[in-house]
Amino acid sequence: MNAENTTQRESRRNEKVGQVVSTKMQKTIVVEVEMRKAHRKYKRIVRSSRKFYAHDEQNSARVGDMVRIRETRPLSKLKRWNLEEILRRSALAQVEEKVGTAAAAE
Repeated sequence: MNAENTTQRESRRNEKVGQVVSTKMQKTIVVEVEMRKAHRKYKRIVRSSRKFYAHDEQNSARVGDMVRIRETRPLSKLKRWNLEEILRRSALAQVEEKVGTAAAAE
């Protein structure tokens, strides 16, 4: 193996993109991933969703954010994913943040 291949080595761990639905736990977020696929018989697009528990070390994600999570070793009974990056911030989270700072100033 040359050095170029080792630096660009891709991880074989699974990645998913979803929306944060809960941040009530410490260092843990719940991410809902929506899957869309054609029905085997009727060929209609069927939407299904699944929730994944992901580790968020800095507690940086907020409800409504679009995030990328990556598979990792088991961290707890339910946590098998790690927050990789926040793709898009939620407008709802920014409004709540402004309201919270205004209420604290009063």
